[in-house]
Amino acid sequence: HHGGKLAAARYWFNMKWLTECDLEKGLEMRKWVLSGILATEETYLSHLEALLLPMKPLKAAATTSQPVLTVAQIETIFFKVPELYEIHKDFYDGLLPRVQQWSHHQRVGDLFQKLASQLGVYRAFVDNYELAVETAEKCCQANTQFAEISEFYKNSSFHPFSFAALLYKPVDRVTRSTLVLHDLLKHTPTSHPDHPLLQDALRISQNFLSSINEETTPRRQSMTVKKGENRQLLKDSFMVELVEGARKLRHVFLFTDLLLCAKLKKQIGGKNQQYDSKWYIPLTDLTFQGPEETEPLTIPQVPDEELDAMKVKISHLRSEIQREKRANKGSKVIDRLRKKLSEQESLLLLTSPSMPLRLYNKNGKSYSFLISSDYERAEWKEILKEQQKKCLKTSSLTSMELQMLTSSCVKLQTVHHIPLSVNKEEDESPGLYGFLNVIVHSASGLKQSLNLYCTLEVDSFGFFSNKAKTRVYRYTTEPKWNEEFEIELEGSQTLRLLCYEKCYNKTKQNKEDGESTDRIMGKGQIPLDPQTLQGKDWQRTVIPMNGIEVKLSMKFTSREFSLKRMPSRKPMGVFGVKISTVTKRERSKVPYIVRQCLEEIERRGMEEVGIYRVSGVATDIQALKTAFDTNNKDVSVMMSEMDVNAIAGTLKLYFRELPEPLFTDELYPNFAGGITLTDSVAKESCMLNLLLSLPEPNLVTFLFLLDHLKRVAEKESINKMSLHNLATVFGPTLLRPAEKDSKIPANPTQPISMGDSWSLEVMAQVQVLLYFLQLETIPTPDSKRQSILFSTEV
Repeated sequence: HHGGKLAAARYWFNMKWLTECDLEKGLEMRKWVLSGILATEETYLSHLEALLLPMKPLKAAATTSQPVLTVAQIETIFFKVPELYEIHKDFYDGLLPRVQQWSHHQRVGDLFQKLASQLGVYRAFVDNYELAVETAEKCCQANTQFAEISEFYKNSSFHPFSFAALLYKPVDRVTRSTLVLHDLLKHTPTSHPDHPLLQDALRISQNFLSSINEETTPRRQSMTVKKGENRQLLKDSFMVELVEGARKLRHVFLFTDLLLCAKLKKQIGGKNQQYDSKWYIPLTDLTFQGPEETEPLTIPQVPDEELDAMKVKISHLRSEIQREKRANKGSKVIDRLRKKLSEQESLLLLTSPSMPLRLYNKNGKSYSFLISSDYERAEWKEILKEQQKKCLKTSSLTSMELQMLTSSCVKLQTVHHIPLSVNKEEDESPGLYGFLNVIVHSASGLKQSLNLYCTLEVDSFGFFSNKAKTRVYRYTTEPKWNEEFEIELEGSQTLRLLCYEKCYNKTKQNKEDGESTDRIMGKGQIPLDPQTLQGKDWQRTVIPMNGIEVKLSMKFTSREFSLKRMPSRKPMGVFGVKISTVTKRERSKVPYIVRQCLEEIERRGMEEVGIYRVSGVATDIQALKTAFDTNNKDVSVMMSEMDVNAIAGTLKLYFRELPEPLFTDELYPNFAGGITLTDSVAKESCMLNLLLSLPEPNLVTFLFLLDHLKRVAEKESINKMSLHNLATVFGPTLLRPAEKDSKIPANPTQPISMGDSWSLEVMAQVQVLLYFLQLETIPTPDSKRQSILFSTEV
């Protein structure tokens, strides 16, 4: 009984000690926050002092026979500045000793409450601010002595701010007053006597700020422009701006009369976002055509390997967050992971887009954004051009108006987060993983006969990229493409379709920074809904886009079903038949199909943009597959007449349908392990030994393909296919094990939730192939070298 009491007492003591520890940590933070406030107050006071320096001598001169400024001008320019100085001096003098004699019970709430109660002085200052700036500017122009005083500010080491910049300091200070209180409240326990006082001060400050904004903001969605017209926010989004060759993350706001480019300020602790304006262009001054001698843009590219590493990290972090949630771990752990995820996603957003959108101000200044897909670029251009038609008069903003507009962006913004997965609610679908077959049937509703083609884009990791392109249907109002494409989906949620007019006449080029000269006739998108696509059947659908309608059919195969490597039931075929069986039957070192396809691509596909990445027409691929399977004598004639993407697609399909991957099921786990070795010597020895232990037909075929892929990558500047792009396309095709050996869950009841484990496995497969692509030469023992030399001449 006695022991029980003791244990209870000890438990109570420990619990009390733990909560006190937490409290002390929080209260320790209070001290740091307050020290930060003291430092900013000190700077602010020195700015106000600098502003007041010339006031006394100017006042003294005003009563003499040679005044610099009149008494009225002095009062207008320095209106309420002495009072603001007194208020903040009091506040600072009260706060300093309390922070110096710090204890956790120290109270400061009364000081903040008093400061908030004096905000009326700021109201008077803000109301007079425009007039003060105007008067100071006029006096500078009319009066050389006062101009010299203003100039003195700019050049003095004491305060390298212009007079106007100093006059702006109080406006800046008051718009930030609530942030300070937010930070302080966050680290003040509700039981602390300061809590109600700080809450009161925050309420007063918030009311004050919204009343200032009210006068410039009658409704949440609009900012008043002179003469009572409303300025409304039409579109905003995170974008990447190219500034002197560097990528910068911006938040761009399109209002009814101007485009504002802002930057999110670094946040310390507090949740309150704030923007700094970078530049703005009135829509009446904006144009897409630069002066004739515009410099071409050099876009800093981030290597695909780095982008992939970010995607791997993102996948890892997403899986971890899901795990922690299932394990019901504390929100602290999850918050920390979310923060990391957000950092990786910002980085990916900053580094991946590389399609330029250039805007020019009529005065010749140019701004460049990088966008990830043609669809988005077209969207921005459309809305800007549309709005320009409605916009009649030029808007120019005073610095105060610009500041007010920028600080209102926090309330107005519609896009709060970087457009990636981290911001999706957890129960939302993470998108589809697998293969989407799309047939682009036809288009109707065209007013005149044109040469038309379509492209398809899908999203992955928040970004859209072009996945397929139909052929050009010549001169018609009713193009009937009827082409089928197979598109790999990685967490995709939307399919976008763009319809272009092909421009053959290169002389009337209106090339806007490296864009294709082809004109976008229409664009539209449809959500990829897991529910409707779950069935095995084709779904017919129509995408309407400004007057044109495009008919499509879609069918989705989730990853589990599409992964099965099915042995062929046709004994004499080529597809789905063991590679050793085929080479024996043909008495060749490398299957005929591989040699034929590579030869044709080397003949006319090496400069094709996106070769191996852009899908070929599925019906052409099926026709070639049948021809090879039935040993059709006309196969080479057929190939010479086909689009080269269909030939590339046939080759990929052949490797994908092998009953066992080229790298074999048996060795796959070793390759996946070898690539993770950190010591480069050990890694090379391990990877080469594994490669040389492949069966001979597999090895010889792989080396034959490897040489070809290296030659494709040598033309990267034209075909845009780097070694890494090629590894991404071929890695899973050559390495992915047959279903039974895969770590991927086989239960088709959850076809979607396994995205992340899958992504990680795919990344490993890409890395293995990339490793071999990047090796200068692959040393092979003599016995094998003979057969390989022979094979490459086959």
